[in-house]
Amino acid sequence: MKTFFRVVAFLEGVSYILLMSVGLYFKYQLGNPSYVKLLGMPHGLLFISYIILAFLIKNGEQWKNKDFGIIILASILPFGTFYVDFKYLK
Repeated sequence: MKTFFRVVAFLEGVSYILLMSVGLYFKYQLGNPSYVKLLGMPHGLLFISYIILAFLIKNGEQWKNKDFGIIILASILPFGTFYVDFKYLK
């Protein structure tokens, strides 16, 4: 389960960066919102999966409430999931 969470965390981080860089560039610079729609759905699914999996493995990993809060907060920060992987999942 931890390995699956690491994969989802990595993919969620990559999808967030792509959405914020590629998607928003095309939307605001080129006036084409289709990339936001294209990248938004996979990112949303990965985001929800990340949150659910974090709740599921919280007890098995013995995360304290403070650590768990950081892990959840990392899902909304750019590059946050990469930090979680480095700090809490290795």
